[in-house]
Amino acid sequence: QVQLVESGGGSVQAGVSLRLSCAASGRTFSRFDMGWFRQTPGKEREFVAAVSWSGGSTYYADSVKGRFIISREYVKSTVYLQMNSLKPEDTATYYCAATQFGYSRQTADYEYWGQGTQVTVSS
Repeated sequence: QVQLVESGGGSVQAGVSLRLSCAASGRTFSRFDMGWFRQTPGKEREFVAAVSWSGGSTYYADSVKGRFIISREYVKSTVYLQMNSLKPEDTATYYCAATQFGYSRQTADYEYWGQGTQVTVSS
C-alpha cells in the first residue's frame, strides 16, 4: 500500500505561482512513477504531468507545458508540481497518483491516489 497526501492548493489570482506537494508513505517511493491529474465538476479526471521512477523523464499535458514543472525528492518521498503563470482554466481539484507499471496518461493505470487539493484561479 502507498498513502499519498497532497497539499499546497489555494485561491490565487491569475498569473501567480503555486507549488503543490504530494507526500508518499508506505512502500518504496522510488519504485513508483508518479503523476498529477486534475478534475473539475462534471468532467473526467485529466492528466497534467508525470515523472518516472528515476526522475529522469518528465511528461506534460499540452495545456500546461512550459508553465508547470513536476519533480520528486527521494529523501522526503515527495513529488512536487510547480505551477507558474496560472490561468483561470487551471482551476480544479488536483490529485497525486502512483503506479508501478510505468509512465501513463491514463487514470486507470494508476494504483494509488491522494484525496486531492483544490486550486482556484481567479481572473
